[in-house]
Amino acid sequence: MSEKNNFSLPENAHRELKPGERYKPLLSPDKTYPEVTPYSVTMGIIMAVVFSAAAAYLGLKVGQVFEAAIPIAILAVGITGALGKKGGLGQNVIIQSIGSCSGVIVAGAIFTLPAIYILGLDVSFTQMFLSSLLGGVLGILFLIPFRKYFVKEMHGKYPFPEATATTQVLISGEAGGKSARTLLVSGLIGGIYDFVIATFGAWSETVSTTVLHFGQVVADKAKLVLKLNTGAAVLGLGYIIGLKYSFIICCGSLLVWVVIIPLMNLIWGGSVIDLMGSGISQTISQMAPEQIFKEYARHIGIGGIATAGIIGIIKSAGVIKSAVGLATSEFKKKPGAAVAEVERTDRDLPMKTVVLGITVALLMIFAFFAFGGVVANIWQAITGVLIVAVIAFLFTTVAANAIAIVGSNPVSGMTIMTLIITALVLVAVGLKGNAGMVAAMVIGGVVCTALSMAGGFITDLKIGYWTGTTPAKQEGWKFLGTLVAAATVGGVVLVLNKTYGFTGDGALVAPQANAMAAVIQPMMNGGSAPWLLYGIGAVIALVLNFCGIPALAFCLGMFIPLDLNLPLLVGGAVAWFVSTRSRDEKVNAARQEKGTLIASGFIAGGALMGVVSAILKFANVDWWMEGWNTPLAGGSSPAQIIAILPFIGIIAYMISATLKKEK
Repeated sequence: MSEKNNFSLPENAHRELKPGERYKPLLSPDKTYPEVTPYSVTMGIIMAVVFSAAAAYLGLKVGQVFEAAIPIAILAVGITGALGKKGGLGQNVIIQSIGSCSGVIVAGAIFTLPAIYILGLDVSFTQMFLSSLLGGVLGILFLIPFRKYFVKEMHGKYPFPEATATTQVLISGEAGGKSARTLLVSGLIGGIYDFVIATFGAWSETVSTTVLHFGQVVADKAKLVLKLNTGAAVLGLGYIIGLKYSFIICCGSLLVWVVIIPLMNLIWGGSVIDLMGSGISQTISQMAPEQIFKEYARHIGIGGIATAGIIGIIKSAGVIKSAVGLATSEFKKKPGAAVAEVERTDRDLPMKTVVLGITVALLMIFAFFAFGGVVANIWQAITGVLIVAVIAFLFTTVAANAIAIVGSNPVSGMTIMTLIITALVLVAVGLKGNAGMVAAMVIGGVVCTALSMAGGFITDLKIGYWTGTTPAKQEGWKFLGTLVAAATVGGVVLVLNKTYGFTGDGALVAPQANAMAAVIQPMMNGGSAPWLLYGIGAVIALVLNFCGIPALAFCLGMFIPLDLNLPLLVGGAVAWFVSTRSRDEKVNAARQEKGTLIASGFIAGGALMGVVSAILKFANVDWWMEGWNTPLAGGSSPAQIIAILPFIGIIAYMISATLKKEK
């Protein structure tokens, strides 16, 4: 039993390897373990169906999109353990990998396709299904050549926060003992903490400087406001990301909220600036800081992300070249030539299969565009395929980088940029108006799903690398999960549109799709894009790169709202504090590891209870403490006033529980 309780990741799992050092996963590369079994595949399909329907339903109805990977891992561990399955770890990784297709396919679909209904147009089930399926397949195939680079060659250089939390869930469930108890206790604490916020409103989810009268005056006059999300899950995410990247991300956020937004108000406060022809009638001084961020400042972040992505592509040209070279070399091999034996844990799908798969997928996308009612003629279909192929391939590495750093995919930002590029190109080839809007949204949906899949799949592959499963099996069975999720999401969106609709009284919220519709409509009717703001973001990214500062992390901070970035810095500071208190490096390492378990518990508990809370909201189960959340005479509610206290309390718990670890 003691051997099982010591079942944990090696100490070099999260740090850079020394020269000549190798990472040895939990499951030995020299042995074969149960992975793809009737049980794991069946459970994976069930998870994909259930979580695809739930995520699409709740994302469109409540406006809350949740990550499915961690809840699926928790359920997989619980069910596998209850059934007494042997070799549970490898099977649970496959369950999680197939099931987690749900979250990434949902993100790709609901960010774009409902916008067609919002614009007063129509889209069929077949179009939604094929858009999600082909985008997902392309994302998988484009990522496979980069697996070794991200999960192996860059080992220890990226924090992979979501993969870390999911891996801790899977391993602790397999091991039992103290690690499982630590994860369970922290998961309960973090889950209940976030559930109380989301369901009861016992304290505010976000604490802002506007809670003070002086802060409200500054926000109104100078457009300067600071916000902090008080959730346990976001705090845990910051701990795993670490102080370095959390600080860089926060610097990007603070540049926007403390410098750019107040400066825009100071210089152009009395002006109405409508860069996209979307009908803005307010002056900047009449807008709240949050609206200035939404209408203007976040576009600077989008420009920065795109430029940082291009810089990353140029820097990784060698990696891209080697991946292409590997594929080419396989085609040049003579039949019957000797093939070097590859370790089980380093075995991908054959590059010949990947290249042929990409070719077939692009041909199917062409057929879909040309004969599926998406565009008007063959030349427009070719144009659409070229847009998909170029953007999806180039920005695959950007999506994977973003997930590896912050654990969240800036797919909405990249999709907005894709829609703008698509609209410009389609207008240039004569496709505009209503037909152009449908085409742009479907093409954008394919790209959005491809990027979402690439970002999500790198998490699965990192989990597999840490645990020691076979990459080729994850890659092969990911296609099945994509098929199931695409069919489920397409059906759910169709049913929701017929039942509730996306416009008018009682319509579904669909915030991301509304944002996409707001972008594409003026573009297809003679409007323009905010090129000035994109250009500013591009200049910032270039300057950062010149100074040696990670541009993508910084620009992600510019795009992601401030209240989600500041707690990352707090979590990163906690990680630095607990891992530097002792003069004994072994004690510091042990504390760091225990803190990672606690942070993973916060993330897992918050993710799981977030699903429960969203379901309760959808079912109109109202436990909200309405009076407690009603503003007083000073403008702030009691829930806002006390919000910082429980946040300090959960930080104190995290520090004290971690520092108890001595060896």
